[in-house]
Amino acid sequence: MASPLLRLVVLFGGASAEHDVSRVTAAHVLAAADQTKYELVPIGIAKDGTWRRNDKAIAALADGTPMPDALEVEGTVVAPLAELRGAAENDAITVVLPLLHGPHGEDGTVQGMLELFRLPYVGSGVLSSAVCMDKAMAKIVTAQAGIPQCRWIEFRDGVDDPETIVDRAVDELGLPIFVKPANLGSSVGITKAHDAAELDQAINLALRYDNVVVLEETVTGREVEVAVLGDTAPDTSVPGEIEPGSEFYDYEDKYVTGAAKLVIPAALPAEAQAQVRELAARTFTAMRCSGMARVDFFYEEDGRGWLLNEVNTIPGFTPGSMYPKLWEATGISYPDLIDQLVALALTVHQRRVGFSIEH
Repeated sequence: MASPLLRLVVLFGGASAEHDVSRVTAAHVLAAADQTKYELVPIGIAKDGTWRRNDKAIAALADGTPMPDALEVEGTVVAPLAELRGAAENDAITVVLPLLHGPHGEDGTVQGMLELFRLPYVGSGVLSSAVCMDKAMAKIVTAQAGIPQCRWIEFRDGVDDPETIVDRAVDELGLPIFVKPANLGSSVGITKAHDAAELDQAINLALRYDNVVVLEETVTGREVEVAVLGDTAPDTSVPGEIEPGSEFYDYEDKYVTGAAKLVIPAALPAEAQAQVRELAARTFTAMRCSGMARVDFFYEEDGRGWLLNEVNTIPGFTPGSMYPKLWEATGISYPDLIDQLVALALTVHQRRVGFSIEH
């Protein structure tokens, strides 16, 4: 009797501002995953927190119907634990692939739930996910690890003085200043402020998404990204460069207009490529990442050199996204990338559950 297929639960949607981006990613993963290896189970989390198994997508997979551009959160309402573990009579191993960008998915919350359920999952663990998601904490940790980065300050609503933050930021960072919610991605809530009035408005906008705001100096340099894959001894991709279609690489540029140009591999000298790949691996390890991450840098060619921008533990994962495209250029296809991430999830899970809980 043939062994059951590995159950790959594709978890998408979520209660964050990046809900729609996640739906697009899920549709592409389902279309690309090898159905001779996996029983694919798409589960969407609605913005109100309801979990639904997308029965329509499962039926489409069964009869070979093409996936839509974005997967809907629809279908049978399910109980998370029961649906994640699967039927008791099914001996298949389950691996969960969280494609939940932003809060309540990329920040360690779902990862903690999966560890309580003792389920293997793709990607970084609770601590790494939480720290990488919080841009302010990530900067503190990477600074301690000696990773170079741009100048920045933190504003915490209810803790720091709102009357002085604008003057302080202009004095310490100069203008223009980038303002970002600490716990969000896909460039949601980010503003480039050119004067004090814009800066005040930008801080208020960011506070709609988080009570912690990161203010950064503007770096005049190239935007270069490296994909990282692995665990304690990770592999790195060739670097790729973002050439924004607007003033900076914002949400519209990424997901609406598509005006940004992705240059893969980046036109960099061999020495600079080696430097940024080594720095990406160092950052991945310092942040205790696992599975996948995209590590983003600024490159001041005639200045400070490489400066860390941020680490994304659940990067964009459509075939047109930078992370899979970087690996494709490095020699790993999109379906093979899914396979490697699933294998890593099982390896890390076996190590995690193997630790003793006895005195």
